[in-house]
Amino acid sequence: MDIVEKFRAQANPQTAAAQAAYMRNQFEFIGLKTPERRELSKNFLSEKSRSNQVDWPMVWALWYLPERDFQYLACDYLVKMKKYLQFSDMEKIKKLAVTKSWWDTVDNLDKLVSALLLPKKDKKAREITDENFSEQGQREKILTEIKNWASDENFWVRRLAIDCQLTFKEKTDTELLKFVIEQNLVGSQFADEFFINKAIGWALRDFSKSNPVWVKNFLHEHEEKMAKLSLREASKYLK
Repeated sequence: MDIVEKFRAQANPQTAAAQAAYMRNQFEFIGLKTPERRELSKNFLSEKSRSNQVDWPMVWALWYLPERDFQYLACDYLVKMKKYLQFSDMEKIKKLAVTKSWWDTVDNLDKLVSALLLPKKDKKAREITDENFSEQGQREKILTEIKNWASDENFWVRRLAIDCQLTFKEKTDTELLKFVIEQNLVGSQFADEFFINKAIGWALRDFSKSNPVWVKNFLHEHEEKMAKLSLREASKYLK
């Protein structure tokens, strides 16, 4: 792919070193700042997003390149294509979450699960359903899978389940939100995991902006089983 060489031609070792240090030196970087990456990839993404099908082979090709910048590019592409995602893509999203895992990519994958949960507004996208499921039938399968993710053996997958309704406001499925959080309270496998407790706090804090009463009631009911970090984050906007 020409985009790979295009990125690498703009290498900035100083920026790359700083980016790697920020990510605890887990990944290599080219050294592109976000505005630079977006400008360099603008035409590439525009061309690739003309299709009505996700190019998964390309996504994997980018994901397995050593530089983190290419995982970010893959995420940018998937977000542009999110309206075409189907239930059958959930296993691929999960695989992305457990491959080269860290918060920077996983929190982008949230947006893909979010897109699967919300009704498709685009007629062209609605017509692309797998196995001829009705939209409601596909949604039920998506909900079931997210609930399964909430107790997955990998905590990044659990984090996806917890935070996949961020910014939903009044469209939040409170039954789903309650379920995925309850699977990750004190006594659960990752009850002491920072990224799980932070995710719980973020999910509740975000929903408190539109439904503070529900969040207050949830905290009252579950306070003794919640980590202090989750409680602090969740209560940030509550009076």
